[in-house]
Amino acid sequence: MSLQPTRSDLESTDIDGVNPNDSGRIQPSSPGALLSARHSLDSQRRIAIAVDLSDESAYAVRWAVQNYLRPGDLVFFLHVRPTSVLYGADWGAVDLNQRSSGSDDVSAEESQRKLEDDFDNFTTTKASDLAQPLVEANIPFKIHIVKDHDMKERLCLEVERLGLSAVIMGSRGFGASKRITKGRLGSVSDYCVHHCVCPVVVVRYPDDKDGSRGDADADGSTGGSVKSIIGEEVELEPVPEDEQEYHDADEEIKGSSS
Repeated sequence: MSLQPTRSDLESTDIDGVNPNDSGRIQPSSPGALLSARHSLDSQRRIAIAVDLSDESAYAVRWAVQNYLRPGDLVFFLHVRPTSVLYGADWGAVDLNQRSSGSDDVSAEESQRKLEDDFDNFTTTKASDLAQPLVEANIPFKIHIVKDHDMKERLCLEVERLGLSAVIMGSRGFGASKRITKGRLGSVSDYCVHHCVCPVVVVRYPDDKDGSRGDADADGSTGGSVKSIIGEEVELEPVPEDEQEYHDADEEIKGSSS
């Protein structure tokens, strides 16, 4: 007597990419169905590039296109937009009193909504601009923007919710201090490295030798080409030490006694 697959068996097979209505399907009892379906799912990586609209994030996007992404990847352009319009990236001068002269008939709530809408439009436009390397490389992607006051925790939550294989981000993005944290990870990058459920690829934004930010190249990119930064041996210069002063204890004792 042959055993027919139950409804739950058919549903789980559907999720694994096997259509139960196919005439030549392998029954769920056969391990070949699960292995083949699992292989097809694993072959498509789900990669997110986390951006905060900064130069560090723009560089991370270019690095991912040239060094990490491959055909068949499902790419997400992930941005956690702060709930306050006064926090985050520099999106130009904002005239908060632009309606003050004729705001007698406009409520404060409507003014706030207008400001929020303007910020949302700017965020979407800026994210699209940062995604141009993906467009030029013909890499399909989805822009995923969420709002939260805690960008670090929300980013890790979205990484888990989207079922990502890996997340890529700039090393000093998300509003981290540019000089105090030099040589270390930014606060958000460091948090994600320790709390994300998937591997985190941290791309360091390059600096000039004198410590200044990278100038724009001929192609409009900042920080120099990826090829000149990645894979090139960098010579480390010794840190100058202060000249040490030594004192003879016997001479000090003689000087004090005389």
